[in-house]
Amino acid sequence: MANKEIRIGDYVINETSRPYMIAEIGINHNGDINIAKKLIDAANATGWNNVKFQKRNPELAVPEAQKSVPRETPWGTMTYLEYKYRVEFEKPEYDIIDAYCKDKGMTWSASPWDMPSLEFLLNYDIPYIKVASASNGRDEMISEAAKSGKPVILSTGMTTMEEIDHAVEVLEKYGHGDYILLHTNSAYPAPTKDLNLRMIETLRKRFDCLVGYSGHEANMEPTIAAAVLGACVIERHVTLSHEMWGSDQKASLEVHAMDMLNKRIQSVYDALGTGVKYMSESEAAQRKKLRTV
Repeated sequence: MANKEIRIGDYVINETSRPYMIAEIGINHNGDINIAKKLIDAANATGWNNVKFQKRNPELAVPEAQKSVPRETPWGTMTYLEYKYRVEFEKPEYDIIDAYCKDKGMTWSASPWDMPSLEFLLNYDIPYIKVASASNGRDEMISEAAKSGKPVILSTGMTTMEEIDHAVEVLEKYGHGDYILLHTNSAYPAPTKDLNLRMIETLRKRFDCLVGYSGHEANMEPTIAAAVLGACVIERHVTLSHEMWGSDQKASLEVHAMDMLNKRIQSVYDALGTGVKYMSESEAAQRKKLRTV
């Protein structure tokens, strides 16, 4: 059975908490630790709770048919496999990220794309494990994430409802109920007409669990709507510039948009209130002026 209150680091997430904000750096750093630091700085300065990366062993994570496909990159023409190694962070970079985030008072995590990467990440004190949509259907990944004892955040893009049913069965069999499902559409960028935000409520009712939203749209409004619909976790890709190299950059928030979205989510959260009827001080003053009885 899913827990309705989950602690991620010092943050307590429940159905009425302000959404936990994850800034997905992913591989938008393009293999440059200085870009990663700037994005950590941006997330910290704009009030996001956490930054997230992606961890791969390219030899295992890249499909065989893609490995030798030529790719034009800013570093010249290379195979897709070579490109993936070129932008991948290893232990020296993650040691820097870990220390840098601690210095900033930030937390970080990553999505493992293969089992050695999951084992690698568990060497760090990450506050949760993120299972990416592409890893749905990989029972070993989901079960080992659940067994870790850390909260699991699982994205549901590119999946059928039957596949989500199965993933939840695995989470509940091997874990302790600390899991959150993220509704998402995995296109980059995702067309607005395909976002299907009402799935947030569908997932909540079907699995009686906490549900968040991972947005890949090119604007902010759907993510704000997701918060109104009760998403308890918000994840968005972030970038220094849409003009940077990489397939995820166009669907990412630039720094000014990170600030705008976080402030708008806070405003929406404040406006939603508790659902308990009460009379505010400002309303009481108007009552005194306008009521005759």
